[in-house]
Amino acid sequence: MKIREIRCAGLRGATPEGGWSNELRPEDCVHTLVAVHTDEGVTGLGSVFTNDGLVRAALAVLEPLYHGENPLEPERVSEKLHQHMFWLGRGGSITHAISGIDIALWDILGQVTGQPVGRLLGGRYRERVQPYASLLMDEPAKLRDHLLQVRAQGFRAFKIGWGPFGRCSAATDRAIVKAAREAVGPDSRLMVDAGGSDAHWTNGYKWAINTARMLAEYDVHWFEEALNPDALEDYVKLREHSPVSISGGETLTRRQSFRPWLEQGAFDIIQPDVTKVGGISEERAIAWYAQEHGIRFIPHGWNTTVGLAADLHLASAFPGTDWVEYLTGSPFIDDITAGGWPLDSDGMLAIPSKPGLGISLDPDALKKYTRGEKLLE
Repeated sequence: MKIREIRCAGLRGATPEGGWSNELRPEDCVHTLVAVHTDEGVTGLGSVFTNDGLVRAALAVLEPLYHGENPLEPERVSEKLHQHMFWLGRGGSITHAISGIDIALWDILGQVTGQPVGRLLGGRYRERVQPYASLLMDEPAKLRDHLLQVRAQGFRAFKIGWGPFGRCSAATDRAIVKAAREAVGPDSRLMVDAGGSDAHWTNGYKWAINTARMLAEYDVHWFEEALNPDALEDYVKLREHSPVSISGGETLTRRQSFRPWLEQGAFDIIQPDVTKVGGISEERAIAWYAQEHGIRFIPHGWNTTVGLAADLHLASAFPGTDWVEYLTGSPFIDDITAGGWPLDSDGMLAIPSKPGLGISLDPDALKKYTRGEKLLE
């Protein structure tokens, strides 16, 4: 079996709100699906947290390296692509594109062997996992209403992030967290994401430690992206003194960039994004290294249904990874998935048990959000 072609298609029309300094619009593309086609008719799906123009350009650069390669050897092929990109954008959009390719290769390997990806990663520690509903912050009353709606859908864990938090005043921050805790109740897990990777984030260590102490009053489970993504020394200090767990790492790519953060103890919880970091192969290596350092691995998942499926399989393969991020209200997760993602009565999400990633895409929804681009035919 050989790789015949790799196609990509950007998702548009329902891009989640948020953004980096400037708000994203529904028509903006920040998530791109990838399909690896083989000469034997097997196709694998991947996802990339990058604009489709950048993915398409990266695929053109990578094409001489992947065309004709063996799709049943995802780690070797992905490492080959990484090794040849030291001078052409290692860590940037090309690395993001390789992430999607790698996910798709694992999907193909699973389909050919008849096994779910999680089993190929070494075995399944669990058959279901707790999804935490991930949503943006708002002023307290609106946030409370939104959380009540999401809670009614069956979620029992919640992460609120970005919005006005850390951007107005300490009183505003407290009011937001207080409203959130009241909405989800005392028995639900609540996490807070400051969004320190926002453009021109200015809050430093003193703000972060004071905020962490406030969050502890509301039994917040972890404090995510409290500082600028490059503030390694301050993260180490914050983790040492914070009364709540400190998490981060979603902006880092490839296993090498995670090493100093793990070795110096910057995080209690590491959160690589499988659609950016280099794919399943890289994320597994990072998770193993984190495990050896006593740091918990919880995937970052503000992406697509393909990214969510990859996260679920990764969660199945690590004993301490019993959470996945679920971006609520996104058609790129809920609508394009054939059959959707139903929660059980305990608010848990079943890990796909079919071969490969174990998901199918709804053709009509896929056509709608990719503007009819030929991804799979």
